[in-house]
Amino acid sequence: MAKTKTAVLFKKLPKGLVECTACNHRCKIAPNKTGICGVRKNVAGKLNLLVHGRVISANIDPIEKKPLYHFLPGTEIFSIGTVGCNFGCDFCQNFDISQASKKDGVDVEKLGYELPPKEIVNYCLVNKIRSIAFTYNEPTIFSEYAIDVMKLARKQKLFGVYVSNGYFTEECFDYIKPYTDAFNIDLKSFSDDYYRRVCKSRIKPVKESIKRIFGAKKHLEITTLLVPGKNNSKKEITDLAKFIKSVSPDIPWHISAFFPTYKMTDVEATRAEELFKAYEIGKKVGLHYVYCGNIAPKGPLRGRMCFQTVCPKCKKVIIERNGTHNLSTGFRGACPKCKTKIYGIFK
Repeated sequence: MAKTKTAVLFKKLPKGLVECTACNHRCKIAPNKTGICGVRKNVAGKLNLLVHGRVISANIDPIEKKPLYHFLPGTEIFSIGTVGCNFGCDFCQNFDISQASKKDGVDVEKLGYELPPKEIVNYCLVNKIRSIAFTYNEPTIFSEYAIDVMKLARKQKLFGVYVSNGYFTEECFDYIKPYTDAFNIDLKSFSDDYYRRVCKSRIKPVKESIKRIFGAKKHLEITTLLVPGKNNSKKEITDLAKFIKSVSPDIPWHISAFFPTYKMTDVEATRAEELFKAYEIGKKVGLHYVYCGNIAPKGPLRGRMCFQTVCPKCKKVIIERNGTHNLSTGFRGACPKCKTKIYGIFK
């Protein structure tokens, strides 16, 4: 069994308490207890990461599946996740792993299997995989494990990706920033009430993280899961798009379909046409790159431009996709027709 490792992101408090500084819940944790995520435990006045070196899922994915459309498109990425999450989203698509650490009586250190940092990096080198994604559950809660992976990966010129809810603290961002090249942040709604009720969190830290990431010149893409009747009004979609544009119109926005699951089995799935309406709103607001995701390009989406990367100046299709499957190769970062630089990292 992988050894539990003392975390970096915490500070000691009086009476044996510790404050976790990984995410903006800033849990004050009593001895022998864990925080909201269930994987960061106060042991004798130190915060231990129970899932260090231990994954619940590891797969090779197309990088477009993260989704990242403007970061090394057409390549594969090695994706890993642990158990646990600092959110409690009623619509969670991975609730079986994200909420597993919160069950009464569960031994978190026995969930999943060992996968030490060195093995991850060696696997990527052998299989010629250029990047590693920390995903499936929330990587903020296992940042010390992720960064131990990336400290080795950096020496081999591999890239690091966080697929995150964006609830990390400024201290956490400073810790992961030197070793992380790209982020996809879930902007789940533009309503703090929605974040409180549905996700058990707040929106303000997420907006701050988005601004912080872009300001640090890290590659950034944003995803919003549209849940019918919950966060898909024309006004809310417009407000989401306007916020993203206020940071930069170049940030790619992925609008994804909801499918009934977890605590929202009574809510209907998102119709393809609803995604396209949101796509049109995003483009009308002035975002350069808007994509429909998590749904096949057929029926009402067949032939639509919402899967393709289009030059914002001359409107030439420069990266063609069939859903998340990249059909284009060799793109180097500038429109071949008008030479406009396209936001992203392409080589």
